[in-house]
Amino acid sequence: MTYDLSAIDEVADHLLSIHSTSPVWCFVGEMGAGKTTLIKQICKKLGVTETLSSPTFSIINQYEGFEGKDIYHFDFYRIEEDAEVIQLGVEDLFYSGAFCFIEWPDRVIDYLPDRYLQICINLVSPTERQLKLIEHD
Repeated sequence: MTYDLSAIDEVADHLLSIHSTSPVWCFVGEMGAGKTTLIKQICKKLGVTETLSSPTFSIINQYEGFEGKDIYHFDFYRIEEDAEVIQLGVEDLFYSGAFCFIEWPDRVIDYLPDRYLQICINLVSPTERQLKLIEHD
């Protein structure tokens, strides 16, 4: 699926309409591919009204969606050791049933549940992206 950035709202709708069997979604793409931008739009669709920001330094941002449901946004770019992952308690969050949107999932691959959706984002042009969805069971 290829999309123009001006259609990101429709892309978020589409992803939520084909909702994975897992609430854990892993976003893969090079720096600047639009992982955070797409996650922000999905969160808005899920009812998040607060200001969304990249959790690059905090590693985890927690938001409240519709009906008070928790939504977690992770950015593991800065993670270097397993001890950091364990201290954050991410396994509990991954298995909580809440939506977990993960950037740089390769840094925590050993902690991911068996079932998750991988969303690969590739730059086609400055305004165009290509998505590839892979269900991991």
